[in-house]
Amino acid sequence: MNKSALWSLRLGFSNKENEKINQKGLQSFLKDSFKVPFNASIPNFLSHSPKTAEELKERRLQLKGATKEEQKKARKAENQISEAMKQWWVDKMITAEYPLQEKMTLMLHNHFVATYQKVKVNHWVFEHNQILRKNAFGNYKTLTKEIVKSNAMVRYLDNTQNKKGKINENLSRELLELFTLGIGNYTEEDIKNGAKGLAGLTTADDEATYRKAFTDDAIITYLGKKGVFKADELVDIIFEQKNIPYRMTRKILQWFIYDNPKEELITYYGDYFRKVNFEFEPLLMKIFTEENEKNTAGSKIKNAIEYNLQLLNELHLENIKSNAIVNFLKQQSMDLFNQPNVKGWEGGKSWLTTQIFLQRATLADAYCQGRAFNRQAMNEKTAMNKAKAIQLQWEKGDNKAIIAALTNRLLFTVSPESQKDFETLLRHDFDSNIPNANQAVLRLFNAIIKEPEFQLI
Repeated sequence: MNKSALWSLRLGFSNKENEKINQKGLQSFLKDSFKVPFNASIPNFLSHSPKTAEELKERRLQLKGATKEEQKKARKAENQISEAMKQWWVDKMITAEYPLQEKMTLMLHNHFVATYQKVKVNHWVFEHNQILRKNAFGNYKTLTKEIVKSNAMVRYLDNTQNKKGKINENLSRELLELFTLGIGNYTEEDIKNGAKGLAGLTTADDEATYRKAFTDDAIITYLGKKGVFKADELVDIIFEQKNIPYRMTRKILQWFIYDNPKEELITYYGDYFRKVNFEFEPLLMKIFTEENEKNTAGSKIKNAIEYNLQLLNELHLENIKSNAIVNFLKQQSMDLFNQPNVKGWEGGKSWLTTQIFLQRATLADAYCQGRAFNRQAMNEKTAMNKAKAIQLQWEKGDNKAIIAALTNRLLFTVSPESQKDFETLLRHDFDSNIPNANQAVLRLFNAIIKEPEFQLI
């Protein structure tokens, strides 16, 4: 497979960056990716959504005295804002000049899960997403501190119910189990004591803050240290632990390159992560440049966003709106801002259930006809008119040359059986100059993207 095409997909969502990587080299491309500024602006669709704890309180008081119909209308309006936020993010993924920032944000979104379904406040979910984006190339410890004190996370993991004398352990548990160390590196006593340190941390305007009446200032023992510890101190202690680098290093390797990374790789890069003081940028640079030297193609199953946006880019489709992509992601069990649980999307083989694979084949047919997923089937004339808008790039030549060029940028390998099938579709006497040549190559493309190998990167 074309290596720059492979890494364009791995560091983004499509083949769009292929030429840039090929011309600049991977290292220069990464340096430019790391320079992408953070955009702190708040989208217009959030203008009527409560932003502060006071605004939220006022909205709730209004709804308390409202009719059932008015309450239903208000819930519908917030759900529509949530959908607009998903579309906003998909648009960012599509239009980003250097999409690695969004790819990393998406990985962190699936690590520090806080769903709209549970949080129910769109602005807090947006703030949570922005924390991830702002720190995507920054420091893991800094990010963890900000996330623990985000309104979305405090609400999602029920820390609003964590009070002195009535402890809720959810945030304390996931801070250790999922966000940092992983199972086996702490005790149940650490979870209980961590919950005491987080007691009273509740939602506020800009970020969660401690309410004095509900805090627990007891001396606790946490991961071997004794004292009165609050959120930041708890995180500091966690990041002193021997095994702190490895869970995040594993997640990064799984998200970008390997569904099943080798333990020695996790340890190797994890030790470097500690050496650079848990800074993401040098870690990513080391992982990507060193793994680029290896033959790693075909070691990870594409997620639904990668699959969808790769097809859009290959076909240069401009008539597919982001709401159609959002709906496809839901059907593929990759609903943005709404993972199934705190563990996030499982990834790996879960992306290729029978149903998901069939949906992807249906999407392939739809896109090769220039239409959105699950839209009503078109008659032959309409389909031909739509297909004229498709701009699949291919170079003229004999059938074997065309097949080789397409499969080189789309598949990591081609079996003899598949090669035979492709040559049956595009016969040996194929003429690149005939009027319906584009349609013939498009049929070949459709066959290629339905191959099991196309699901891999």
